Amino acid sequence: MSFTALTNRIIFLPLVCLIYVSCQNDTSRDVYHSWSAYNGDKSGSKYSALDQINTENVANLQLAWKFETEPLAEAGYSTIECNPLIIEDIIYLVSPSVAVIAINARDGSERWRYEVDPGRRSRGVNRGLAYWSEGDSARIFFSKGNYLYCLDAQKGELVSSFGQNGTLNLKEGLNRDADNRNKSTTPGVIFEDLYILGSTVGEGPGPAAPGYIRAFNVRTGALVWTFHTIPLPGEPGYETWPTDAWKDAGGANSWSGINLDEERGLVFCGTGSAAYDHWGGNRIGQNLYANCVLALNALTGEKVWHFQAVHHDIWDYDIPCAPNLVQVRKDGLLIDAVAQPTKMGHLFILDRETGEPIFPVEEVPVPQSDIPGEQSWPTQPMPPPSLRYARQGFYEDDITDLTPEATAFVKDQIRNMKMGDLFRPPNRDSALIMPQFNGGTDWGGAAYDPKNRKLFVNASNEAEWISMFEATLDQSISQFDLGAKIYQTQCTFCHGSEGQARQIQNAFTLSSLKAIAAQRTEDDLHLILAGGRGLMPSFNWLSDDEKSAIIAFLREKGQDNLLDLSKISVNFANKIPWLASGHHPIKDDGGYPINKRPWGTLSCVDMDSGTIDWQVALGTYPALEARGFEPTGTFNLGGPMVTAGGLVFIGATMDERFRAFDRNTGENLWEYQMDAGGYATPATFEVDGKQYVIIAAGGGGIPGTKPGNAYYCFSL
Repeated sequence: MSFTALTNRIIFLPLVCLIYVSCQNDTSRDVYHSWSAYNGDKSGSKYSALDQINTENVANLQLAWKFETEPLAEAGYSTIECNPLIIEDIIYLVSPSVAVIAINARDGSERWRYEVDPGRRSRGVNRGLAYWSEGDSARIFFSKGNYLYCLDAQKGELVSSFGQNGTLNLKEGLNRDADNRNKSTTPGVIFEDLYILGSTVGEGPGPAAPGYIRAFNVRTGALVWTFHTIPLPGEPGYETWPTDAWKDAGGANSWSGINLDEERGLVFCGTGSAAYDHWGGNRIGQNLYANCVLALNALTGEKVWHFQAVHHDIWDYDIPCAPNLVQVRKDGLLIDAVAQPTKMGHLFILDRETGEPIFPVEEVPVPQSDIPGEQSWPTQPMPPPSLRYARQGFYEDDITDLTPEATAFVKDQIRNMKMGDLFRPPNRDSALIMPQFNGGTDWGGAAYDPKNRKLFVNASNEAEWISMFEATLDQSISQFDLGAKIYQTQCTFCHGSEGQARQIQNAFTLSSLKAIAAQRTEDDLHLILAGGRGLMPSFNWLSDDEKSAIIAFLREKGQDNLLDLSKISVNFANKIPWLASGHHPIKDDGGYPINKRPWGTLSCVDMDSGTIDWQVALGTYPALEARGFEPTGTFNLGGPMVTAGGLVFIGATMDERFRAFDRNTGENLWEYQMDAGGYATPATFEVDGKQYVIIAAGGGGIPGTKPGNAYYCFSL
């Protein structure tokens, strides 16, 4: 920043502050007393000015009502990650099968529901909705599968004037193969008449769609602008990729939400890694704008600035959530900033106008990959130690001390595994990684208290292991073995294998897939592989010969059918010669994490000093609790909410409890045992002068706990 710019900033700061405070005073009741956008408001603060429920009376909080969205299903169909909207006295939410439902905020009685496929049990994830109104017209936007839907908020019916009879196919308009998955599990943000939206795309070794950020007209669905996260020729950042990468490189997608600075007309988001996650030999370079915090002009989509948190990612260390809009008092100045939590447990605090770090960020040399063809990046950005809130790296000193037996068991289990610092590259040897690939922090993100300039962020502290293997095929291979090899590389992360647990706990197990394959015709199975189903993406990039091989493997046939690869069509491993074995959980003899406690935390970070005020264990294991252990923390999924009542509310834990912590001390003041895990972010609202707190409890999901189907609503 120039001296002139700095001088102008100082001269005008008092005036700007007065205007800002005045505007805040005029609008704070509307903004911070309602919950009209994903995560509370368009800035994604997860903050409420309601204080009827506070530190003095939260112990008296009771269940006001419980809304069961649909009949309880098995874990594979149960997860709810939705942060609901509350508009006046109506709550808009989604069910495990992504039915959109409007209910009465006073008692949870249903007003209407919309189902994309009525009566059909379906799978999917939807983290929330977007709301727009103008005059007497009000609309709800939501996504399911590859489609964006627009509903009349009063009637729950499709708005025929939007898109194609109320829907948009998100795979269209990318100038890529329309077979590639492009969906939006997290809602976007609305600015004026634009709905600005990111996407979830494939991350595996197969073809993947690019993660472009797009803006659609809220009235018509017309595409207004596109930001290319994988730049086209002539665009800034193009030089950080191979020359033709823009034609087929995938990922670099904003899958976890977008926040808005309405006064500046800027949107902020984080992006994921480029595909494939763990080998980048076909994408040599820094890979902008993957793994970036982005600031875009909301009206035009033009980039204002970027900050890359991981260069040339080979760890799947996506930016997992949108950055919080915060303020930092430094050297007497109140600076508008953004704070970005990460899967690594790094918190980057950046100037909102320039993207420059407010607290020093150092480029630190990291170990280099020895996998053929890979060119890992020599350094990675690190914030100061005071802004590292999760456990990083794994060494012998990190081995669990839960019991002597657990310690001995783990030492023996990992004796041949590699250990080391954060950013140790995956290689041929089995290596321990911490934080695991879900974080650290995941999509739940952080909550920000604008009155006290404090940020509240939860994190998981668990290790996983990974190894790489060469994906070459023998010239002669049985149909069964070809199918097994493709299954191992394409399917085990979600579905597991005979010797490996699945990582997506609401996915079918291998044995379930075999049962399905035995019941369906080969033509049906080819159609499923080609088109995808529910959470499963399309595998149409595989040849018919390869699809037949997967089917043979699932049916346990084809062992004697020897294939000559020179005479059949094989696309597998053509461009990605090295593949990861998967993200493997690793536990002690009692099924607990192999590293020292706490296994999950909630932290309060002071924005002014850039230091952690307090950090407490988040969650516990009831069996260990019964043995007298203090809270151990657990893997957690979902975000916090902070209120003017001095409380931080959060579910997220595997013990299926919903908690309220003292904002100032981290003391656990209240908890409620739900029937299923609350893997979502709570919300709060006021109706008829009474404050309520609501959270989804869908269970299932990545934590793999028992299924649920309900929203729990609490009041005094």
